[in-house]
Amino acid sequence: MTFRDGTLVDWHEWGSEAFETAERTGKPVLCSLTAPWCEWCHRMDEESYSDPKLAANIGERFVPVRVDVDRRPRIRERYNMGGFPTTVFLTPDGEVLSGATYLGSDGLRQVLDSVRASWDAKGRSAGRVPRSVSSTDRPAGEVTADVEAHMVEQIAAAFDEEYGGWGTDAKFPLPRTIEFALKRDRNRGTRTLEAVRAHLFDTYDGGFYRFAETRRWGEPHREKLVDENAALVRAFTAGYLYTGEESYRQTAEQAVEYLTTTAWTGDAFAASQAASEYYTLEPTEREDADPPQVDRTVFADRNGIAADALFRFAALTDHEGATRRAERALEAVLDTLVTEGRVKHFDDERSESGLLADHARLLAGMTAAAQVTGPDGWLTPARAVADDAIDRLVAADGSFRDGDPVGPGLLDRPLYPLGTNAEMADALLDLGALTGETRYDEVAEAALASFAGAYDRMGVEAADYAAACTRAHYDPLVVRTPTAGTDLHRAALRIADHEKVVVPEDRTDAVVVRGGEETVPAETPDELLERAAEGPTP
Repeated sequence: MTFRDGTLVDWHEWGSEAFETAERTGKPVLCSLTAPWCEWCHRMDEESYSDPKLAANIGERFVPVRVDVDRRPRIRERYNMGGFPTTVFLTPDGEVLSGATYLGSDGLRQVLDSVRASWDAKGRSAGRVPRSVSSTDRPAGEVTADVEAHMVEQIAAAFDEEYGGWGTDAKFPLPRTIEFALKRDRNRGTRTLEAVRAHLFDTYDGGFYRFAETRRWGEPHREKLVDENAALVRAFTAGYLYTGEESYRQTAEQAVEYLTTTAWTGDAFAASQAASEYYTLEPTEREDADPPQVDRTVFADRNGIAADALFRFAALTDHEGATRRAERALEAVLDTLVTEGRVKHFDDERSESGLLADHARLLAGMTAAAQVTGPDGWLTPARAVADDAIDRLVAADGSFRDGDPVGPGLLDRPLYPLGTNAEMADALLDLGALTGETRYDEVAEAALASFAGAYDRMGVEAADYAAACTRAHYDPLVVRTPTAGTDLHRAALRIADHEKVVVPEDRTDAVVVRGGEETVPAETPDELLERAAEGPTP
């Protein structure tokens, strides 16, 4: 008999019932974390979970639970063992007994025996709570210029001078790190863009692969995730903004084409496209082959990131298709997934609501829309989404929880993710500039400050945090312009600073604001560019 997901394992849904069954039967939980795009997840299903003896062993000695990590991100963040698939063994209380990533049939058989022996000998005492969940203290500090300076040092120290990118093992593109470098260490930023384009970009079907297994950017993992593709659209758009290099614009445009065709559902952006041997075929062979499956689920956070990226691209290129798709995606999410500011992860009765990532990324999409197309229609829902997150998710020290701490396992324990806090703070700084409401700036700085005591221990993966701290410390560069579509507005969008905020409003001239000080008003685009280069009036 074949069960859900095409395996021989009779999987339980994640929920209280599964953990109650584990409690009643005295069995540990085997929790399998998978994703629709994950090639190795499918391989493990075919090799290990479809083995009749292993499936019987699992059903007899464990309570098996299957989790789709795209649909249940809070479970992913608490139980991920370093990649997918993740096989994690839990006590009936949800504490961790052991875990691994991909396991072939022999490896899984050994782990099953080992975990069961440990459980029989030690029971619940063998469980542990991961440090990320058990720690309740954040290293608070002051948001200063030192955060940016430290990250500039890290960008240089961790850079792979031979092959580009950061690190000496698997190479992830790290698009927000690229953006940080483009403004402060342009040579290393552009060299990484070149490496990403050469090794992770699909020149035939468009879109970027997720990462490469080797330092030389070899052996790419060929799944295509919409959020990661959108983040790379942002990075290549920033590369074009700073350098004027036409090849960066072309790469970004090809990725936009992928997002607005293959990854487009008709109303919004899909979630992902699976990895497949299809991508190893020659172009002529691909013409006769079926492309990999697209998961057409509309997630709030991924649509927020995609809208943000497409608005930024359109701001530099006047690409009308990018603007239309970004607007439609935001409208679809607001219509189907947002109720009085509370954001639902996706359109399903089992979906969680009010997750920090959904609020932060949707807010970023709306603030980008307000800057590029004008504030009408965007700032009211943006305030509602921001206010709901602030009201529910802010802890006593100012940091944001990843969601409401409820649910079985370790879901009742709050998690305070650095990266998502940085995203929320960044979006709140934009919202503060667009609305003139300083309370958003204050919340943003408090969230950043709650982690600032550890800035000197952060690596290049935290570049988005350093960028947000820089904006909070110095105040974002703000350009106040006439309404969207005017020459002055279009010129403001093209000022070579991707961290600026453009505020279209009812005026006839434009001013650049730094640290609360305005330049002399500009009447023409050339004058505005001069003002941006000059700085504030003495």
